[in-house]
Amino acid sequence: MSISTLFTIAIAAILLRIFWLKIKDANMKGEGFKRLPPKDQLAVLKECLLNNPTNGNLQNLKNFCEKTGADLDTESYRPFMQKQLELTRKKDALAEDNELFGAEATWMDQIRPLEFEEAESARKEGRHEDFILRTLEGIARLYSDEAILKELGNLEADYPKANELAQGYRDLMVLRDTSGADDDSLAKLRNAKATWEGNLLQIDLGNSSEPQQDSAP
Repeated sequence: MSISTLFTIAIAAILLRIFWLKIKDANMKGEGFKRLPPKDQLAVLKECLLNNPTNGNLQNLKNFCEKTGADLDTESYRPFMQKQLELTRKKDALAEDNELFGAEATWMDQIRPLEFEEAESARKEGRHEDFILRTLEGIARLYSDEAILKELGNLEADYPKANELAQGYRDLMVLRDTSGADDDSLAKLRNAKATWEGNLLQIDLGNSSEPQQDSAP
């Protein structure tokens, strides 16, 4: 695998976090956003809504889903927005906020990252490396524990490193759930998460097997 390919994958997750900071409700129709591939547009819209739960961001995601034919009731997200507003007015609401994020993450993962469609196309065409790459990129754009572990489990037969990644993620979950809320503990958690994400996107095809292609009719 080329160094340029690895570099592209490694910076993708970093750039995603930057995108949503720059793209607000007022300029979703701007040229910068329009130039993004659909898979990046979707990732930005989901990230924007999670971090800035406004009616405008919800409408942007709804418009995208309607345009792409995604079957999802985006209005069902409104109770999360209301709950988030309530929590901003409460003190010591960390536990409730964590619970709310878990529910929001599960909702967001109903809209599957478009990388998984690319992965499936690559699998059918016998492009094994692209299949693995696109699948891992899709996993990097999931939010919920359940979705991440499910996709890693599905990938294990074709990519043995997925088992290692799944165990690493479970370890990360334990650290997260037992972490304190002080600055040092949160810094340790962030570093552990960054390490896991770096390992996820560090592709190792040494022991992977070619996925079976669909039989011709």
